[in-house]
Amino acid sequence: MLIFKTVVELQQFLLSYANKTIGFVPTMGALHQGHLSLMAKAIEENDLMVCSIFVNPTQFNNKEDLEKYPRHTDKDLAFIQNAFADNAKLVIFLPDVKEIYPNKIEKSYDFGNLSLVMEAQHRPGHFDGVGMVLERFFDVVQPTRAYFGEKDFQQLAVVRNLVKQLKLPVQIIGCPIVREANGLAMSSRNERLTPEQKEQAANIYKFLQDAKQQAKILSVEEVKNNFISAIKNILALQLEYLEIADGNTLTPITNWEETTYCVAFVAVFVGNVRLIDNVTLYS
Repeated sequence: MLIFKTVVELQQFLLSYANKTIGFVPTMGALHQGHLSLMAKAIEENDLMVCSIFVNPTQFNNKEDLEKYPRHTDKDLAFIQNAFADNAKLVIFLPDVKEIYPNKIEKSYDFGNLSLVMEAQHRPGHFDGVGMVLERFFDVVQPTRAYFGEKDFQQLAVVRNLVKQLKLPVQIIGCPIVREANGLAMSSRNERLTPEQKEQAANIYKFLQDAKQQAKILSVEEVKNNFISAIKNILALQLEYLEIADGNTLTPITNWEETTYCVAFVAVFVGNVRLIDNVTLYS
């Protein structure tokens, strides 16, 4: 496992892989088994895997959320080392903010409908920040493939749109959600939950599974109302949004006939910790 902290050092090393495949896994640290699954797939499918650990300030619309985001690089590195030992195909990139943003930039992107729904509505500027940091990372690393978890379903769609807009020669690979034993989607933010809150948060997935069972049997409105009622019965949970949408366009639907690929999306606060999840209702 090699570690680089500057763009110059990383790029000098990557010159020796100019004619080989590079898999890229961008993370913001606070690593968990979901991250390891992305890294394992990238190692398996490429000659080299580059994992970045960088808390990107431009994608936080909430300053408090940025300040509270868990950071423990030494623990993350030990976690990777324990999982992959001295795998020669593994590179860790640990840049600081000045390395990624040497000049102050403010950039906006047109992601179409993806800029108008769900996360975009509740986290203004978030996807512009995602676009900025990934455009920079893709330029630095020049990956063959980049790997993203499907928990951030809307972000994955945005990244695919970004690559298409910029005409970048990188293949975007979506990977299944990795869950805790109780069904809670693994997230770096889970570290901020108490054990009791984690158990309460497991209801998010349970209620999404209920929605999957009800899909096409009840109306879209009835399924949504049942989910909302169930969440309200758990005092520790506060629903920010629930949307049932086309899985390709993320356009909300009002009846099942509108799409053959339907996904339920949710954002829920557990205390002051915001969690997102999604489940494919049918495809």
